[in-house]
Amino acid sequence: MVVSVPALIEQMLQPEFYPHPVLEPIQLIQTHISYVLLTGDYAYKVKKPANFGFLDFSTLQSRQHFCQEELRLNKRGAAKLYLEVCTVTQVGEQYQLGGTGEAVEYALKMLQFPQNALLSTMFEQGKLNDSHMSELGRVVAEYHAHKTETNDYILSFGEVAQVRASIDENYEQTMKYIGGPQTQAQYEETKRYTDNFFAERPELFASRIQKNYIRECHGDLHLANICLWKDEILLFDCIEFNEPFRFVDIMYDVAFTVMDLEARHRQDLGNAFLNTYVEQTGDWEGLQVLPLYLSRQAYVRAKVNSFLLDDPSVPFSVKEGAAKTAASYYQQAWDYTKPRKGELILMSGLSGSGKSTTARYLASKLGAIHLRSDAVRKHLAGVPLLERGGDDLYTEEMTQKTYARLLELGMMLSRVGMSVILDAKYDRTLLREAAITQAKESQVPLQIIYCTAPTEVLLSRLENRTSDIADATADLLTSQIQQAEPFTEKEKPFVKIVDTTQPQEAQLKEVLGS
Repeated sequence: MVVSVPALIEQMLQPEFYPHPVLEPIQLIQTHISYVLLTGDYAYKVKKPANFGFLDFSTLQSRQHFCQEELRLNKRGAAKLYLEVCTVTQVGEQYQLGGTGEAVEYALKMLQFPQNALLSTMFEQGKLNDSHMSELGRVVAEYHAHKTETNDYILSFGEVAQVRASIDENYEQTMKYIGGPQTQAQYEETKRYTDNFFAERPELFASRIQKNYIRECHGDLHLANICLWKDEILLFDCIEFNEPFRFVDIMYDVAFTVMDLEARHRQDLGNAFLNTYVEQTGDWEGLQVLPLYLSRQAYVRAKVNSFLLDDPSVPFSVKEGAAKTAASYYQQAWDYTKPRKGELILMSGLSGSGKSTTARYLASKLGAIHLRSDAVRKHLAGVPLLERGGDDLYTEEMTQKTYARLLELGMMLSRVGMSVILDAKYDRTLLREAAITQAKESQVPLQIIYCTAPTEVLLSRLENRTSDIADATADLLTSQIQQAEPFTEKEKPFVKIVDTTQPQEAQLKEVLGS
């Protein structure tokens, strides 16, 4: 089936349309809202004259405005890619890029990068790894902290009524797909979950506003809108057309990336990104709102794919694939709403014993939140993570505050159904007993993973440690050994001893439930 495109797009597929050399054949990529033409060195995006309610490109004036907005907003995360907004003029039947006549359309001009630089392509090629995800976590944390603004108007979009309106709009716009890619039961149960979340957690939304976590975010941060080009991660194609989709909680952005990786059945990669991000920002409280946004992001991907079913310009074969994709996303959105049982895992052991390495392994397998005491301590003190702390960071008072905060966060997150790993020495009976007592009171399952290794191995690891947030050095090891308190008979049933010089998988089978 040959699908027709507007005369302008037909001409933009011809090399002579452009004032610069092109790579033939020019490629056309289209979504439900735009045409993108890949010419070799440059890419051009033309917005479709569509009105979906949540976006309105129906007039030339609106398309010009949103081209300018797209340029402005994407300069934040991908300045090197976004170049200018070009006018398109017409003489007779011929369209021109630029020209002196009256504008009949607008095109956003961008530098074209190779498609294999997309994180989505890298994923498909098996090239995306934990290191990429950790770096992405750092990039997104920096983006939110320094490149997204907020003010009273933007913060107002964090109010329950505003957040709810955006989510409810998704349900309204997808009712017609029930019986197709969506099922009645999934629709009702997913909606019931969000209804209950808004009704039961108003204080959570208020706290997000109070802490300025509602910002002018990216709004569409999935793998196909992120690239690794010339050794730099770039965040592009953010939402320019709808304020409620852009003036959002920072966890809304994070949820899009996590959801996308989980949709691709790589929870481990999503976990590496998520744990790096929250460690960088210290926004562990924000994880409470994450399930709502995970469900919302899966649902909106289902909606976007459902819209393709109504577009007469989309080939039947593409619609078949879109229907299957939409069904998968509707299922995923529903899965996020199912109740989960939280658990608490305490890491224990001397510095250099492999606690953090073991914790990262467990987190990737369990989808757990990995809370490192070094990060919690430095966030409490306002010390940058990679900056070495002074003596005042390690006073007895600061240590007590750090462990209290660790346990507070661990209980908060485990109570809402998350697996949480508290990564600290936990070398004192009182510290361990406090965690055991609170976990019992809240009926949260608890385990203690005690990491060991020969002293010479501990010394070697500490001496060779680089680019890590932990400050412990080899000269502290002797005092740590002397001060460590053995496990009591009451504690021993919770303890699993792990020799970190041996393979992890076999030793941790019981912990992982396999």
